[in-house]
Amino acid sequence: MEVLFDSLGLSEEILKAVTEMGFTKPSPIQAEAIPSLLEGRDVLGQAQTGTGKTAAFGIPALEKVDISDKRTQVLMLCPTRELAVQVTEELRRIAKYKKGLKLETVYGGDSIERQIRSLKIGAQIVVGTPGRVMDLIERKALKLDFVNYVVLDEADEMLDMGFREDIDTILESVPDERQTVLFSATMSKPIMGIAQKFQEDPVQIKITRKEVTNENIEQTYFEVKQRGKIEVTCRVLDAYDLKQVIIFCNTKRKVDEVTEELSSKGYSVESLHGDLRQTQRNQVMAKFRSGAANILVATDVAARGIDVSGIDAVINFDLPLDEEYYVHRIGRTGRAGLTGKALTLVAKDEKYRLRQIETYTKVKIDKGVIPTFEDIVGVRKARFISQVEEAVSTGDLDLYEDMLGMLHHTTGFTTEQIVAALVKINMGVQKSEFADNDLAWDADRDRRPSERGFEKRGRFEDRGGRGEERGSGRFGDRGGDRGGDRGPKRNEPGMVRLFVSVGRKDRVQPRDIVGAIAGEAGIPGRVIGSIDIFDAYSFVDVPERDARKVVEAMSGNTIKGKMVNIEVAR
Repeated sequence: MEVLFDSLGLSEEILKAVTEMGFTKPSPIQAEAIPSLLEGRDVLGQAQTGTGKTAAFGIPALEKVDISDKRTQVLMLCPTRELAVQVTEELRRIAKYKKGLKLETVYGGDSIERQIRSLKIGAQIVVGTPGRVMDLIERKALKLDFVNYVVLDEADEMLDMGFREDIDTILESVPDERQTVLFSATMSKPIMGIAQKFQEDPVQIKITRKEVTNENIEQTYFEVKQRGKIEVTCRVLDAYDLKQVIIFCNTKRKVDEVTEELSSKGYSVESLHGDLRQTQRNQVMAKFRSGAANILVATDVAARGIDVSGIDAVINFDLPLDEEYYVHRIGRTGRAGLTGKALTLVAKDEKYRLRQIETYTKVKIDKGVIPTFEDIVGVRKARFISQVEEAVSTGDLDLYEDMLGMLHHTTGFTTEQIVAALVKINMGVQKSEFADNDLAWDADRDRRPSERGFEKRGRFEDRGGRGEERGSGRFGDRGGDRGGDRGPKRNEPGMVRLFVSVGRKDRVQPRDIVGAIAGEAGIPGRVIGSIDIFDAYSFVDVPERDARKVVEAMSGNTIKGKMVNIEVAR
């Protein structure tokens, strides 16, 4: 039997807003979660971005809030400020006709004084990141005594960013008589541990992998030499005539490089990463949603929570650092029954990671053929012909009919030369430094012995040496405060020790370092190794393959509000 929103027993205000948003039928997770949450049950849901989970936990929260009581009754935790803002915006749309409701978003990077003032006025629903929520609790600005509904959104990401202790502290500060809603992309042991500790007989909901790797998404990869990725990106954008695209990179520096290169070639492009202030992020997303910019280049962390409909394609400029990230990325296209494309550029040393993604998603990704320069010229010629036909059909050419004669007279060129020059100017395509045979790598030719063994070796190393060889484990060696200067030696095979210019005197804890590195460098927190914290500095172990990325990403960034310097320990 088909479930409709008007059969879920929602209030008139909520139903009116949802209908105006164009929704009549709830998504699978909404259809399962909303009735249980309205009944007062706890819910444990496994779902990705784009499945409609915000409305799944948001609609019951809005229905349960007592508008006459200005005290905080609902607390929602999100891993990043982008997702927190996205959740708040969605809730505002759903609560459009619920007069007297006050929502507040709290996160680092925004004025804590302004947030404190807003909380004093009163906010029934608070959406925030764990770190800022903890700060506000410690300042006694956020009181949780009357909270009866708590949501952990993308809980796995919060754990990867080192927020486990904060989550425990926050949940222990909320009254026992409450509903606890937990959504996560994966159901790992730590996630199940939180559920067992803080939930009571939860209703378990799972979106299957078949639904996650949408059948409406055409998945293709291209074997590309690393230095030819920009050229191939341009050719793919032109060949597929893509109107709205997200390009994913693994680091902020690469986001800036790709954005600058595409912009210099005439593409309408914006970037999104951790260095942007919130006002800048809002401006970027407004341009992308309105079509003022049709290409968005982003890191995984910065793109968390972005929900834009009508995306034609996702381009993986860099292969993601984690198989789950691939699923998150491609899930941004092919929504609402529309078709989408996931196009992945694979350098030779990334091939083994592509195989890991195929194994994880249980989907065979087709190998694509890089469009040739002649292909692109042909595409742009056809586009130009269409533009000429449209211009002629709309008329108003009399102002320009004398131009051909003027050009003949002033330049002496033939009609053919003039038309060819105008076409060239309009098309804007120029032959690059790359010949077609310089772009793709040959998987079987001239492979050195070291390369033949790389894929097998890399399969273990890419996971940061997880397992028994990790030695100290996920958190086991992170306490710092162990006395004695151990010095900057490497603790584990395949790991590099980095020097961090903050320590105990800066009130830095292991989770602060993990959260900063995971958030800024875009690597999973679980691959970060030992952390030793001393009075004035700290040491942290990261996988050797990620060391340079971490150093570059953290350049000019802060930990606990203090500017930090990170470099390979000597």
